[in-house]
Amino acid sequence: MHAHLSWTHYRTLLRVDRTAARNFYEIEAIRNTWSARELERQINSLLFDRLAKSRDKKGLMRLATHGQEVMRPIDTLKDPVVLEFLDLPESPRLVESKLEQALIGNLQTFLMELGKGFAFVSRQERITLDGDHFYIDLVFYHTILKCYVLIDLKVGKLSHADLGQIQFYVNYYDRERRTEGDNPTLGLILCPDKNDAVVKYTLGEQQQRNIFASRYQLYLPTVVELQHELRRELRQLAPLTDEKRRKKTAEDPDLQVGKVVVTPAKTRKPATRRGKGE
Repeated sequence: MHAHLSWTHYRTLLRVDRTAARNFYEIEAIRNTWSARELERQINSLLFDRLAKSRDKKGLMRLATHGQEVMRPIDTLKDPVVLEFLDLPESPRLVESKLEQALIGNLQTFLMELGKGFAFVSRQERITLDGDHFYIDLVFYHTILKCYVLIDLKVGKLSHADLGQIQFYVNYYDRERRTEGDNPTLGLILCPDKNDAVVKYTLGEQQQRNIFASRYQLYLPTVVELQHELRRELRQLAPLTDEKRRKKTAEDPDLQVGKVVVTPAKTRKPATRRGKGE
């Protein structure tokens, strides 16, 4: 038992069935000095599983034994981002300004959800070009990656125009605000829904380098929902044979949530035409 963790911490950790996940939460609770309540919230939000989605087998093992290590921009990415602490209803009437105000009003919790290294800089930062004004929703600085992080909030499904907008903000910051010692600016769009194919073909290589899009949820996720998300991502991949898909799922822990293995649906084979005499 660690001196920085109380009996309440350990009672909470004992409820986590998987050893890898339990080890991860214990490391992060010690490193980030989480209270017992913060620890419970991170477990309920399935933080380990959300981080594991962007890692291969080796990365997943390191996550379990070393906790979250931020060395690349993608290491900061969570999908989905869980915003249940805002107490906002899921409604088509939700507007971006109300979402932004709620995030600022719960800034400390939002920073904890974003993860280690994020420092708040400003909101609605204005860019003026030839008399035209543009506003960046939220600006952060990442103290580990040594770069600005620009967050654009959306209340509707992500479009290619939204991706072009964040590209514009990132390019401007790199040219006009970035100083010596700063790494390239990162852009992150938080949206309730997205089409991964649109993101892929709009951003190209930039998707892996400095611009990202993550869904947000206004409620705590469930294991079933993460399974559904994994199946959706599998459908975005290049077609594989049934045998290769089963092998990939069995060998890759990123395709497993809890103790349930997510197996992609089998491809339906076309019916064989029979002759009249058959």
